[in-house]
Amino acid sequence: MISQSRPIRKAVIPAAGFGTRFLPISKAVPKEMLPVVDKPVIQYVVEEAVASGITDILMIISRGKRAIEEHFMTNVELEADLESKGKIELLEELRALSKLARIHYVFQPKMGGLGDAIRCSRDHVGDEPFAVLLGDALVSPGEGAKPVLRQLMDVQEEFGGNVVALEEVPLEKVSRYGILGGAEVRPGVIKGEVFVEKPSVESAPSRLAVSARYLLTASIFDELDKTPKGKGGELQLTDAMASLMTREPLYGVKYDGRRNDIGNKLDFIKANVEWGMKREDIAGDLRAYIEKLLQAS
Repeated sequence: MISQSRPIRKAVIPAAGFGTRFLPISKAVPKEMLPVVDKPVIQYVVEEAVASGITDILMIISRGKRAIEEHFMTNVELEADLESKGKIELLEELRALSKLARIHYVFQPKMGGLGDAIRCSRDHVGDEPFAVLLGDALVSPGEGAKPVLRQLMDVQEEFGGNVVALEEVPLEKVSRYGILGGAEVRPGVIKGEVFVEKPSVESAPSRLAVSARYLLTASIFDELDKTPKGKGGELQLTDAMASLMTREPLYGVKYDGRRNDIGNKLDFIKANVEWGMKREDIAGDLRAYIEKLLQAS
């Protein structure tokens, strides 16, 4: 029996996908490395994990994703150049980046769905519970709230089992997501009863969609091994979790925060605007520019 009371210290970030919706730029630049203001998306994801208490991160990557590794590595020559030029603030920022967490990498040899990507982490995770954060989604907490992953971890410490982040989506969009149905055990926390990957509008058990953050027990690996391929001919994590739910409870958390999915061009631009407006150094000028554009249109 795998313990569910152990603290979660490891996280897995799947980042091996081709990013076809961002071609041609994603042919040479991983979509996870696209900038939101002045940081690549995946750095925000790592910072959320670290702020939640994660100390060990495994990134699932593929051919052409070496830029992700290089971003988190120490660059001695660049640091020496910044130091010689007295750019101490930038120097300290880079040094802090390379010390965020213990970051490891494993290659996913062939794209086979999120479930297949998670299976690549089995040897690294072992028998520990672990977090999964999708590398192309920013999830920011509400004002004064804990990081979203930490909100999930608090629920896992209270109830055990597996935990997912949930957001309510319009009914016409349920077919894009994994959808969880169940009853509230306390405000904002759902105990799952049915979990369906990309259901039709007619068959959706709710409008509560999984929102890019998961906490899983190591039982998921055995479940993935016996799960047949699902939607799109891929191994779906949702299908394995739905099966595992018959033996281990699954909870969903309607978290305090907001998600920015940068999986397509329009949402990527929206994310840059929204996160730019959070920055005191550029928010005023950005607002004035947007207002000028609107007046001219």
